[in-house]
Amino acid sequence: MTDLPERPILPRRAYDARQPLIVFDGVCVFCSGFVQLILKLDRKRRFRFATAQSPLGEALFREHGLPTDDYDSNLAIIDGAAFTKLDSFVAVMDALGWPWRAAKALLILPRPLRDWLYDRVAKNRYALFGRKDSCEIPSAELRERLIG
Repeated sequence: MTDLPERPILPRRAYDARQPLIVFDGVCVFCSGFVQLILKLDRKRRFRFATAQSPLGEALFREHGLPTDDYDSNLAIIDGAAFTKLDSFVAVMDALGWPWRAAKALLILPRPLRDWLYDRVAKNRYALFGRKDSCEIPSAELRERLIG
């Protein structure tokens, strides 16, 4: 009997695309802190979350051309559009409404500069903020909104 490879998760069917989704590095202290911030600011409880290390997170990273061996970008999918790097942060803050929408001012910076700034933090995030040995046990609030 031949073992068949496990079928990959089909990202579009694995979650409700009508709800914004943030895919983040689950072992990064900085990235997890961002998720905690969004949990506090998202009063309408619209956002869902997935770790990049989960099967869904990896499938979404692959689908959007992001590497699955180094999670140095987060991925936000809002209204069917995918955002990475600093644009992801801006899109998430914009979706939260006023006053967080003011983060759109960062779009004044040319994309190469935005990406360069983001990359500097991303490449040094573990040294600057720390790294966990594994994804932490999520809070009850995060567990309700964590998928994948």
